[in-house]
Amino acid sequence: MSTQQNINKEEWKKKIMEALTQVYDPEIPVDIVNLGLIYELKISDEGDVYVRMGLTAPGCPVVDDLIYTVEQVIKETVPAKSVDVDIDLDTPWNPLKMTPEGRERFKQLYGYDIVEMWIQTYGLPEGQDQQDQKA
Repeated sequence: MSTQQNINKEEWKKKIMEALTQVYDPEIPVDIVNLGLIYELKISDEGDVYVRMGLTAPGCPVVDDLIYTVEQVIKETVPAKSVDVDIDLDTPWNPLKMTPEGRERFKQLYGYDIVEMWIQTYGLPEGQDQQDQKA
């Protein structure tokens, strides 16, 4: 590409994360951002977008649909040169990854705090990896 694109990575990240709040997990009616399923979001100087995301269940039967939807939402949001969505099966999801908004939405839907229940059942993992929810 001979013409250098002027890509504002922070602006793109903000737009992408905002757009991805319209993509919902098929089993839990909370969006993938507030569930904490976006583990990493990278944007290259050339406009390539890379997303590493998790699943609420490793055997998710609609993983291909979810990947396709995330790719399409990104393509509709920013003029990305390419979009690569990688499913991370090595980093299991748990409710501790949820944003405060996601946790509150879950409480409204189901009437209980999934994070409190998780901690009571499993405890806090040693060295709990508090990932940056903004990816």
